[in-house]
Amino acid sequence: MTLIDLITAQSARLKQAGVSFGHGTGNAFDEAAWLVLWSLGLPLDALEERAKKDLTADEQATAEGLITRRIESRLPAAYLTKEAWLQNVPFYVDERTIVPRSFIAELLADGEGTGTLDAWLSDTTHKVLDLCTGNGSLAVIAAMAYPEIVVDAADVSDDALAVARINVERHKLDRRITLLRSDLLASVRGPYDLILCNPPYVNSQSMQALPAEYRAEPALALAGGDDGMDLVRRILREAPKHMTADAVLVLEIGNERPHFEHAFRRLEVAWLETSAGDDQVLLVTRESLSKYRWS
Repeated sequence: MTLIDLITAQSARLKQAGVSFGHGTGNAFDEAAWLVLWSLGLPLDALEERAKKDLTADEQATAEGLITRRIESRLPAAYLTKEAWLQNVPFYVDERTIVPRSFIAELLADGEGTGTLDAWLSDTTHKVLDLCTGNGSLAVIAAMAYPEIVVDAADVSDDALAVARINVERHKLDRRITLLRSDLLASVRGPYDLILCNPPYVNSQSMQALPAEYRAEPALALAGGDDGMDLVRRILREAPKHMTADAVLVLEIGNERPHFEHAFRRLEVAWLETSAGDDQVLLVTRESLSKYRWS
């Protein structure tokens, strides 16, 4: 059996088993390719070059065994490989944090001078906060994209910070990224010129309907209360006192835009375009937050 034949067969197994995707891949074929290549110790970009490679019986058995684990455990593939990729940057991940997939990474990835966020930043943008950092991926990508900044990466979870430390050290950014244990903004060290935040925002009804792969992730990093906005309310109310005069906050709220707009009527925000559309990530200035009348 060739490599491509094995991947095609394992793709069919994943599809028939009804597993859910969204933790790095969006379909059965891509997931099968990832797991098969990883199980064989091949680079993830090796498929085109090695598609016709004949595999031994042992190689087939190894790959099929990993696919069986994926089906039976319903764990995200990243938890099985201990690695996830975001904007072509590799990150260590395990069950202590959610699998990194923030659309904010797209807005950072182009880097200084060409990134989507540059219109909102200035030459004085220097101190950045990655709030609810999880495995540290946004802090790392921000530091890579903007070589002049320093980043505080904050999370309430000691487990998440332990994983984030692995990634900060892996990418040799420990001199520019400082990890902080903080219950949202309670223990951060502002003021900041830019705050990035992908907080828990899944509403309670959606939490109950999540596929098993998502339920395998820490609920602490997903659940946002009845309307998904419990932590967002705290963040937006407290943020201005941790921001410089011209600072902006970039916030991901996923599929919760209707709940966000209901909760924060008349708050002036800018919705930013990502590959998922213009309703997943928003930007709000310190000025807008300061003027907002909290009920």
